[in-house]
Amino acid sequence: MLLTLPDILGAQDLQTARQLLAGAPWADGRDSAGTQAAQVKNNAQLPHDCEAAQAISAMVIRGLERSPLFLTATLPKKIFTPRINRYSGEHNTYGNHIDNAVRLKATAVGTEYVRTDVSCTVFLNG
Repeated sequence: MLLTLPDILGAQDLQTARQLLAGAPWADGRDSAGTQAAQVKNNAQLPHDCEAAQAISAMVIRGLERSPLFLTATLPKKIFTPRINRYSGEHNTYGNHIDNAVRLKATAVGTEYVRTDVSCTVFLNG
């Protein structure tokens, strides 16, 4: 099932996100892909620990938490840290793939397995 969730980020959030992305340290998107997805993934992404990724991820999560449609459609127990991806220049494709059902999340005490039953894309452009 595909749903469109309008206005997850407001105009001010989008402006802030674009400013943060201006000098962001982009890396190869295949770094977070599983074996099969890495074969068809050709994009760039921000490392989870960079300032821009953390700030934009927090904005996206706040926006999703304000969305009644998102909450009722997904009933999330947890929201995995969003990935901030870019498609531009030579990095313009992500072919057919299946998202990983279980992701690893680093915590203060080790690694936690997070089941990811729902995927969501939030576009930062118009």
